[in-house]
Amino acid sequence: QVQLVESGGGLVQPGGSLRLSCAASGNILRINTMGWYRQAPGKQRELVATITSEGMRNYADSVKGRFTISRDNAKNTMYLQMDSLKPEDTAVYYCNAGVFSGTLLNYAGYWGQGTQVTVSS
Repeated sequence: QVQLVESGGGLVQPGGSLRLSCAASGNILRINTMGWYRQAPGKQRELVATITSEGMRNYADSVKGRFTISRDNAKNTMYLQMDSLKPEDTAVYYCNAGVFSGTLLNYAGYWGQGTQVTVSS
């Protein structure tokens, strides 16, 4: 069993910053690509950023230059530094990870429970 737990969400004013964390725990052998997704009210879940186990990063155009994704493989933890936040960044942010658990034959994608980010004055 693998669990992903996000933290770091909250209320921030436009132009402010937040740092999200996603900690993976359980019977983890190896974590491949990890990513952040978000879902605003009435909208579909969308990709924010991804990072491979080698550190290759990919960002949605809407967050390029403002958000930075990183990970600490030794701690099985991923981060999202969000700067210059805008009201349109308001959403529930979810982390996702592709995980080999137990053996290299057992691979699955996991989601966290989400953390709310609200950007408002």
